Amino acid sequence: MAIFFENDPTLQSYWRSIILYGRNVASYKFALGKALIDLNKNPNDLIKLEDLAKPFAYHLCDHLKENEKQITSSNSKFLNTLKKSINGEIKVEERNHITKKLGFVNVIDAFHEVNGKTIPKRFFIDERKENSGIRLTDHFYKLFELQESENFLNEVEARWRLVETAWKIGVAVKLVQVQHDSIGEKFYINTKLGRINVTSSKNALNGYQKSKCFFCFDYISIIKRSLNLCNVDHFFPDTLKSKDFPGYVDGIWNLVLACKDCNRGEGGKFAKVPSLKFLERLNRRNEYFCSSHHPLRETIMSQTGQTKDQRTKFLQKCYNSAKSKLIHTWDVEPKGTSIF
Repeated sequence: MAIFFENDPTLQSYWRSIILYGRNVASYKFALGKALIDLNKNPNDLIKLEDLAKPFAYHLCDHLKENEKQITSSNSKFLNTLKKSINGEIKVEERNHITKKLGFVNVIDAFHEVNGKTIPKRFFIDERKENSGIRLTDHFYKLFELQESENFLNEVEARWRLVETAWKIGVAVKLVQVQHDSIGEKFYINTKLGRINVTSSKNALNGYQKSKCFFCFDYISIIKRSLNLCNVDHFFPDTLKSKDFPGYVDGIWNLVLACKDCNRGEGGKFAKVPSLKFLERLNRRNEYFCSSHHPLRETIMSQTGQTKDQRTKFLQKCYNSAKSKLIHTWDVEPKGTSIF
């Protein structure tokens, strides 16, 4: 199944399935997601389309300034209007008015659809016919009461950047080959025109870990200067780069997010090999990527194998190699509930 759902999905699982999964023909879903996040403090649960249009158009314009390709079709009357606004040809008021008329034609209907079906817990109800807007549900308000909701904005942005960059360079999203800059903690793509930085690796990886440390399940944040700010960790330590290791150590398949204690605290992993149970967890994590439509899917498959059996054998080979070279294994007791 190509949806990152638990057996009993949480609200945050539903939200992330909307943002992270599914095929995209336009970036409107991401703009709507960011607009909803902006409006979560709104005292009224009924959001009029004219009020929704302002942040929705703003976020699209913000991305259009860097990437004109925000849709797979060759032309869009709505996006052309937004471009006129960016160029100063029309006023913001007119931009918002046209957004109200044209911007929500399909995205409101499709927002809650994942894998061709509507999720059972909606974050808003479509009341365009009755009240010219959408009505936020209790599920929406409960979602944004959660501590990890602070990470949602960055997660939406990361997914958006990956998709629009693929469109910009004229490559199908599923064929994008993403690389990692360990120093800058950035995902990037090499093109004929040079390197294109895409997004923060923390932002892109966090949605799959649900704001939990990969190893101990303690809460982690991707917000700068947060006391819970996570680290991008090499599952198999980067010291293996110079030790004839069979895998690409800086590959996305080998990157996880860890809390500071697990990564480099007292009793932390450092240059040890995680125990076998963590290898099984890494395999499950990578399979989530490979079973989705996420742009990182193709990169992981090219680094680890095109079939599930090939990927399993690859990880076992890496584990055997790492264990023979680094000798010591590492383990930690869970501090929170499982994420996989």
